[in-house]
Amino acid sequence: MKPAALNELPVVGLMLGDMTGIGPEICARLLDSKVLNEVARIAVVGDVRVFELGCKDAGVQPAWRSHQQLADIDWSDPAIAVVDLGNIDPELIPRGEMSALSGRLTGDTLKHMIDLAGAGELDAICFASLNKAALHLGGWKYHDEHQMFAALTGQKGFFGEMNVIKEFATFRVTSHISLRQAIDLISPERIALAVGLAHNTLRANGVENPRIAVAALNPHCGEGGLFGDEEITIIRPAVEKLQAQGINCSGPVSSDTIFLKALKGEYDGVVMMYHDQGQIATKLLGFNKGVTVTAGLSAIFTTPAHGTAFDIVGQGKADTGALEQALRIAGRMAVAKKSLVRQ
Repeated sequence: MKPAALNELPVVGLMLGDMTGIGPEICARLLDSKVLNEVARIAVVGDVRVFELGCKDAGVQPAWRSHQQLADIDWSDPAIAVVDLGNIDPELIPRGEMSALSGRLTGDTLKHMIDLAGAGELDAICFASLNKAALHLGGWKYHDEHQMFAALTGQKGFFGEMNVIKEFATFRVTSHISLRQAIDLISPERIALAVGLAHNTLRANGVENPRIAVAALNPHCGEGGLFGDEEITIIRPAVEKLQAQGINCSGPVSSDTIFLKALKGEYDGVVMMYHDQGQIATKLLGFNKGVTVTAGLSAIFTTPAHGTAFDIVGQGKADTGALEQALRIAGRMAVAKKSLVRQ
């Protein structure tokens, strides 16, 4: 396929992550490699001092150019574009440990990028690893960054995480709440919303007719009601209703076999009932390559599924694989979104 012209590539904002972690390093190394030049026009949005720190950690010396705003960027210039917010002084923040100050400033940078996306200046946002506790301590009082993004974009409807590895993607009926609460929240309505989100997001990621499996809640699908009847009274009726609406879904599928089937290529997406039902499998299968997408919002958000990796900060050995995939997915979803708008 013929490569897109430069001015046709989506503009993706890259946030360096919480500077106390490996985010600056993996951003600098990946951008220095230039492997994503045909995927998107990438602009680092943050502080040039943090980007310089990342270059030092990565042991690279790429050409880069500082800009005051996105509109100033000359995309024909091969130098890495950095929109300098001048808001984070690395000398004031210790690395390799959680920092409320860094969490606050990380949130400030994300808020700036969300405003740019809302104004149509960014087609997607990709961010290196954050620290949820630091964000919260820094004044961004949300359970996680996804709740924060929803609030800042004015989201009203259902949204959730999509976790992507090479073989398949997972979605959740419930997410960052206790398991006791999650069970009480499982309903036909939430299952329908989660499956609908999976269907639409997978299509936006290039899967024309997504095959979606819906997981059971109880062991062995409840053994006909012996271990619980949620599969009979809630999950199966919801799946059958969705099938009647033309959604290519199946279930309930026992959660001790659902990933074996997905791994063999039987499904493009798996809808889980609660957080760890899916996270354990995806992190085991693709920890260094996994990507998290905040699905269902007006703006596109992608990030590596791994954390800030405090234990290897500054050692120059952080893996860029998941960040590369996150940027590729951001670019692909931005192109698909523009195509839908034109239709």
